Amino acid sequence: MNLDTEHSASRTFERGLVLANFAQAGVLLLAFGALTTAVLWPEFGRGGIAIAAVAAVAIVLLVTRIPPATMMQLYGARPYQAGDLAQFENITSELARRAGLRSPPRLYVVPSMSVSAFSFGSSRSFATAVTEGLLRRLTMREVAALLAREAAHAKRGDLLVLGIADFIARCAQAFYYAGLALAALNILRGVSGSDPVPWASVLLLILAPTLMTALQLALSRTREMDADRAAALLTGDPLGVASAVSRLDASPGKPLEDLIPPVPARKVPLPSMLRFAPPAERRIALLNALQAPPMPPLDIAEGPRISLIGVGPIEMRPRYRWPGVWF
Repeated sequence: MNLDTEHSASRTFERGLVLANFAQAGVLLLAFGALTTAVLWPEFGRGGIAIAAVAAVAIVLLVTRIPPATMMQLYGARPYQAGDLAQFENITSELARRAGLRSPPRLYVVPSMSVSAFSFGSSRSFATAVTEGLLRRLTMREVAALLAREAAHAKRGDLLVLGIADFIARCAQAFYYAGLALAALNILRGVSGSDPVPWASVLLLILAPTLMTALQLALSRTREMDADRAAALLTGDPLGVASAVSRLDASPGKPLEDLIPPVPARKVPLPSMLRFAPPAERRIALLNALQAPPMPPLDIAEGPRISLIGVGPIEMRPRYRWPGVWF
């Protein structure tokens, strides 16, 4: 492969939807700020605007400042020990080189039998988590394809908006529980004759996850298809990416169920980061129609489908972790 071909492939990612990502992040933050202001207005008036603005700025700082390793701890992910499978080091290093990233991601393993992968961080430094189920059920060719998708997300700047969406979703879940607590408090105050917390604020708190989920559904869903195409360019193997997409776990239930309270009770074995992807059939069809990329395929040797962290329980069903994290 000559340098012109490699640089051309790298520039494909640099033409990603950077402005769209910033716009979507802004929409999410404005919506979250408006919701927070509406909740606080009866009690604080214009002061609620200042509180909402501080909360939005705090979310941005958390997303951009918290180390990816800390976020991985929230999801119970365990760091992959270097040397356990040297092939993973070679694959992630080569993908990072092809994508033009400064360094490969730090790999983590989530003790779940679901089949999924996700990342936190930025193009400068990010971490990628894969589930135990992915490592046991997928071929190395398919695993490499999913790692390429995560590298593409990082290069295209997707991780910023995805991280903001995840934090807002967690805050909305906290609002939901606060709304339930205040509703119970209002009932008690009604019995005692005390003044209740404004019911409008209580209702908004309870509906917060539904409203934020509706907004995520309304945002662009082309991001995953863009990542699929980018992964095909990185690996030089669109059919391998299509095979990996066909093996991914779909979000349980239907989008409508994500709009019906109690949204925090939905058993979603993924971070809530704009996870509403187009149907797998559509993504696979587009990948199958993609012409062979100029990038040569990765050098991959198939081997036993073993775990990076040892053999654990036969079944590891999704289970709840605070605050609203299922895996």
